[in-house]
Amino acid sequence: MNKRNIIVSGIQPSGELHIGNYLGALKNFVKLQAEDYECTFFIADLHSMTIDYDPKEKAKQTMDLVLDYLAAGLDPEKSTIYIQSQVPVCTELAWIFNTVTPVAELERMTQFKDKAQKHTQNINVGLLDYPVLMAADILINRGNVIPVGQDQFQHVELTRKIARYFNNRFGQIFEEPKEVITNTPKIMSLADPTKKMSKSHGPKSYIAINDSPETIANKMKKAVSTTEYDKAVYDFYATLLEEFGSEENRKYFTTQFKEKDIKFSELKKALAEDIAEYFKPFREKRAELEKDPQYVREILKTGAARAEAKAQETMKEVRKKIGLL
Repeated sequence: MNKRNIIVSGIQPSGELHIGNYLGALKNFVKLQAEDYECTFFIADLHSMTIDYDPKEKAKQTMDLVLDYLAAGLDPEKSTIYIQSQVPVCTELAWIFNTVTPVAELERMTQFKDKAQKHTQNINVGLLDYPVLMAADILINRGNVIPVGQDQFQHVELTRKIARYFNNRFGQIFEEPKEVITNTPKIMSLADPTKKMSKSHGPKSYIAINDSPETIANKMKKAVSTTEYDKAVYDFYATLLEEFGSEENRKYFTTQFKEKDIKFSELKKALAEDIAEYFKPFREKRAELEKDPQYVREILKTGAARAEAKAQETMKEVRKKIGLL
């Protein structure tokens, strides 16, 4: 009997998810859960500490993301769902991996360079060491198929190297994981279609997946438009229409796109309604979950226990290999 491949992935709790986050990660998590994989999805709260944050907000951000996971369709009966810091043994494995990972490998990481430029007042060791903890998250769960976007490809490549460094030095334990590139559309900012949608650009630049229909309508009304043909603007709206538009609206506006004669007020109104309708089941499910926090806590407790048991099995082998009592 063939062993099921193991999917491992997580999202950092750093504020509300927008539609770009949804298409880039959460939608794919739900899709993978329905396929023949053993799935583990965690909330990467330890990773989120590498940039400045408000400690008073972190717990709420974490629980909000748990609600997003569940409301989007992640099923605790099919997937292991847990909060990273509630299985802290991953940090022990990360430390062990630190002892076999060359500093030069971390210094060449593109994301470290990018984040160091953005967070010049807080270039901390965690920012540099982020990929080692990511490797520990994956390998402690025996993950061998990792869904990532192009921006995370380098980190999975490093995870393979870390597994190899460890295996070569101490003996074979870890399988080198393979990435599954998720070719998701790049959703651009409502305010500037030349920039990727991001919370860092302010609330008017993105649509959150939990936004009310009224909020979505107001944001779309103020979104970028143009009186002359502008490829970036047209591509922005075409992508939204393709991902969230009703079949009727896609057909109707396709002609306008071809003729480069978009009626933006009409298109924005239609898109706002379609996006609101698309996420209606999500909003309803999330509202139900918010009323039953005990149920959510039980899911996390069960998920953490399951993840901890698996992690301790891995660490028992690791400790023996490296000579710890």
